[in-house]
Parts: sequence; C-alpha cells; structure tokens
Amino acid sequence: MKFGRAARSTVTPRAFTLLCITVGWTLLMHAGHMPAWLSMPLALVLLARWVQGRGRQRPGIALWIKLPLVALLVVAIISAYGTLFGRSPGATLAAGLLVLKVLESDTRRDGRSAIAFAFFTLMSALLFDQGLIGSLLVGLGLLPALATLRALQPGAPVGSPRRELLLPAVMLLISAPLALTGFLFVPRLSTPLWGGASGPEQAPTGLADHMTPGNFTQLLVDDSPALRVAFDGPPPPNKERYFRAYVMQRYDGRSWAVVPARGLPAAIQASNSIAYRIDLEPNASRVLPALDVPLEAPPGAHLSRDHELLVAKPVDSRRSYRMHSALHYRLEPRLGQRERRRDLQLPRGYNPRTHALADAWRTRYGSDHAAIVNAALKLFHDGGFVYTLSPPPLGRNSIDEFLFSTKQGFCEHYSSSFTVLMRAAGVPARVVTGYQGGYWNDFASYLLVRNSDAHAWSEVWLAGQGWVRVDPTAAVRPDRVSLGAAAAAGGDLPWYQAGWARVVRDQWDLVNRLWNRGVVGFDTLRQQALLTPFGVRHADWGTLAMILALGCTLLLALAGALTLWRRPPRDPLAAAQRRLQRRLARLGIVRGASEGPRDYLQRAARALPDCAGQLQALSARYLWLRYGESAPARQYVRDYAQRVREFRPRAVAR
Repeated sequence: MKFGRAARSTVTPRAFTLLCITVGWTLLMHAGHMPAWLSMPLALVLLARWVQGRGRQRPGIALWIKLPLVALLVVAIISAYGTLFGRSPGATLAAGLLVLKVLESDTRRDGRSAIAFAFFTLMSALLFDQGLIGSLLVGLGLLPALATLRALQPGAPVGSPRRELLLPAVMLLISAPLALTGFLFVPRLSTPLWGGASGPEQAPTGLADHMTPGNFTQLLVDDSPALRVAFDGPPPPNKERYFRAYVMQRYDGRSWAVVPARGLPAAIQASNSIAYRIDLEPNASRVLPALDVPLEAPPGAHLSRDHELLVAKPVDSRRSYRMHSALHYRLEPRLGQRERRRDLQLPRGYNPRTHALADAWRTRYGSDHAAIVNAALKLFHDGGFVYTLSPPPLGRNSIDEFLFSTKQGFCEHYSSSFTVLMRAAGVPARVVTGYQGGYWNDFASYLLVRNSDAHAWSEVWLAGQGWVRVDPTAAVRPDRVSLGAAAAAGGDLPWYQAGWARVVRDQWDLVNRLWNRGVVGFDTLRQQALLTPFGVRHADWGTLAMILALGCTLLLALAGALTLWRRPPRDPLAAAQRRLQRRLARLGIVRGASEGPRDYLQRAARALPDCAGQLQALSARYLWLRYGESAPARQYVRDYAQRVREFRPRAVAR
C-alpha cells in the first residue's frame, strides 16, 4: 500500500484505461504501414499491460523485462526495414516505444510523458495519409488523449464515458479558430522540413518506365484515383481520352523500356488544342500524364523528344498543373534514319512464327503500311482473342504463344504483340503507356481517372501522317475504349453501377478533391496569394507573420474577455415563474412592479375563477420552494416547472 505523496501521484485506474485507449488508437493509426507480425505483438503487449494494471494495486514491470523488449523492438525493425532511419522505420519505432512506455506509466508524471509522446506519434501518422478520412481519424485520437490529461489532474471528477469525451471535444472546438489562423498564416516552406518523402514506400506505385506483359495487373484492379481533369470547355469524347505517360522503344524479347532521347521535342502540326487542369495523385513515377499529345511542359517539367512530360523527382505528393494538348495532329512527319532503325529493332532468335506472319504481310502488301496495320487489327478482331485480367503465363517466345496459342490477355499483351508484328513487317512502331477513359463526375463536372484506367497502346509511323495512335485492344474489346475500364474493383456488379451509388461516389470524390486542393494542396504559392482579394499581390513572410500575430492577439483577447465575463447562474425556478407570468399576461393579468408573487397569484385566481385551485397550488408551491428551502432539491424544481408547462388558463367570458 502506498501512503502520502506517493499515493497521490499514482495513476488512477480510470486514467490508466484512458491512457491505454490513447496508445491503442495511435498504434491503430500506424498499423497500415507496419508489418502485421510486429503490430500484433505490440497490441498484445498493450492489452496484457491494461489487464495487469487496471486495478488499484498496479505491480510494476521489472527492468529485466523492459530492457529486452526494447532491444527486441529495435532488432525487429532493423530486420523488417534494414535500418532505423526513414519515415516507415522511424514511425514504427515511435509507435513501439510508445507501447513500451505504458509498461512504466505508474505515476502521473510518467502518464503525462506518455501522452506527450502519443501526441507526437499520432501526428506522425499524417506523414502516410493526409486524406480526409485519415485526418479525421487522427483528430478523433486527440479526444482520449485530452481526456487522459484531464483524468491525470489531482482531484479530477469522475464522470460517465460520454462526459469524459465531451469536454475534450469542446476544447478542440474552442481551439479551432486559433488552429485555422495558424494554418492560413504560419509562413510555409517550399519543401517540408524533413526534406520530402523518399523511398519506394512513400507513394502508391504508378506507371513505370518499363513494361512486361502482365505487370499492369496490380494497377488494373486498383480503383483508387490516379488523376482528376477539369476542362476549360466541353470534355473530349471517351474514345479520345488517352493520357500519354511513357513512350517505349527498346524491346528485349520480353519487356519494353524507355530509351532516353536527347534533343528538342519532335515537330508537331496541331489543328486544334484543348485546355485543361490536372490534379495528379502521388504515384512514385517521374512522368506527368497529359492528354495525348501535350504541346508544352508545365513549370517544373520538360517535354521529351517523344512528347513525354518528365520531372526530375518522383511524384510523391499531390501535384496540380495546367496543360494544352492537341487531339488531332501530325507528330514527326519526317522520321530520321536513326529513329527508324530504333523503332524497327527486334532481338534475334525470338518468336519465329510471328516473324513468318509479318513476312507474309510484307510480301502481300509491300510498302502499304496502312494495309499491314489493318491486317493485324483484323487478326485480333476475328482470331478468337479474349480480353481478361487473368491470362495464362507465357514462355520465352511470348508473342508466338500469345498470338497462336493462348490468345488471352489485356492491353499490355495486345499492344506488345501488335508492335512486334509491325516492326517485323517493316513498319516503325512503339509502345505508349498511360491512362485511357475515365469516369465523368456529373456532380462537379470533372473527369476522374483511376489507376484501373491504366492502359497501353501502340503508335505506328505512316508516311504523310507521322506517328499514328493504334489501340489493338479496341479491336478485341471495343467497350474497353468506349466505356472505360469498369471491370476493376467490382465494376461489373449491379450495385456498383446503380444510380444511387454513382451519386454517392460523385459527391464523395468531390469532397476528397476539395480537401486535397484546399487543405493538402495549400502550399507556399497559394498562401502568398491568399491576400490578393484585399490588394496584397504577394504576401511575404513579414506580412504573414504580422497577420498571424494580430489574429492570435485578437483571438486570445476574445477568449480572455469570454473567460472574465461571468453570466449570472441560471435559476430554473425563476425561469418557470417567468413563464407562468407570461401566460397570465397574455390574458391581461400583468404583474405590477411592486407586486409580490403571492399577491399577484391571488389576484390572478380572482380574475380566473375556473383556474383558482391551480393558481393557489402553484402559489403555495412556489413560495415554499423560494422562501421555505435554502436549496430546494432539483426534482422539486423540475416538478414545479412541469406543472407550469401543463397550466393552460383561459380568459373569462365577459
């Protein structure tokens, strides 16, 4: 048993339970990026500590148990990530140490230290997910943390669980104006203090600069947003919604890869252009998708020779850029000999049957390359090919096996085999990857392109036309181009295409878009343009700091005034009596300025003989509660107020 100061400093069972809830919620926020074999033992340790320590007699955990657990945590993180440094290893280490901190949180001082560490670890979850749902979940984690701090105060009152969380919620609501002021006016850096995200785990994997038939499967079943497009005018038809990403020329018999090309962008003759804005989600790629074909590069990107939009660093955060693209064009009307050799290159010793078929076409059609293209498309259309996301595996001569044996695949298989056929027949060709289609959001008038809209097609060079887009997948499954990739993530289910589901998806995606643009995308440039409507064209750090200081001063002054302003305590008995007087006043019986309650109600009883008994009872009850008791019970006051509400006097007919 503990006595004196030691007993007063011990964490109460209620505070300890709230502390475990806070730590458990924090661990849950990090579970998505932690290995399951590590997060589950940490959860079990926390649960065992809560069961062991929820009583008033809380035995401590021996040092010889705690130190090996810390060492084991470090070894586990190094074995999982190979290092202790970085976003994921660091966050995992913080979450693990927070759980182990609960093992020694027996005093109020230790409890406050654990909560301070929990605040930091909880906020670090925003490094992984800054979406609306993730931010709300992190915000909810503040409620048990603040409730724990309140419960750790000496002599803190014990209330119901609902009341325990009500006060922290009010505290967060009161602090919202100050937080909003800081969000808007705290000067922002052009890049985060931690130097930006890095590493392959920092963003969802998007399109890569190489392609092997079959490696799109992960994207094609991913229904998460890839980009959103808002057009200055009407959107293009679905068959022209091709978003160019990578152009691939090198083929090794199995995979396609980008060949970095130096020099100015290839010449293009555009008959018309379309203006639009793209909001791109993080994808860890070094390319900015653009409607085929982009005419210029946005700031921070450059236009390659093949009209790719390339950036120096992977896109690991949301990015917005405005674009102009040509939907009808002649790209590179003249093809140099070096480029022609590159776009006819095929490795030796692969796919003999494909080469034999291409040689037959070359013999039959000669230099009529358009006829060769049509022959290949007719082969795909009439040859019994099937579009599927689960094709059988292919061997060394993958094109031969696909064209003459399996005949099952998706866009990668068709674009790859078509391009090989074209090159074998003497037609310069290359593979292009990007996105096709998208879902038009009627609610907010923008195009939502999902990762499941990832697509691969071909480009062939024809004399007099330049590079021409050919989509062999459309010859096998036209609805893939006319309707988009609706097969991913339950798109074939009736409820997924139901009208109510479309409305919900439209509105929810609009909410996410507004959140991303208004909160996550609130960067330095937007902050500096914040005061433009007030005549300040460029808000520098000094201006922002002055406004921040002024805003905080005003808010604190207002909070101080509200704190010092003491409203008189509410008197429910007087409120009930005023209600009774208002009802009598509507009948012409108004209480005089110097008239006491007994005389007033006696006069009302004489004026309303039908209600005399009720008025006399109310008068006696009120006088007893007001003058006969120094502190009447609440139940008696509520009973009097209920009788007043039930009193319905009527005017006497004259």
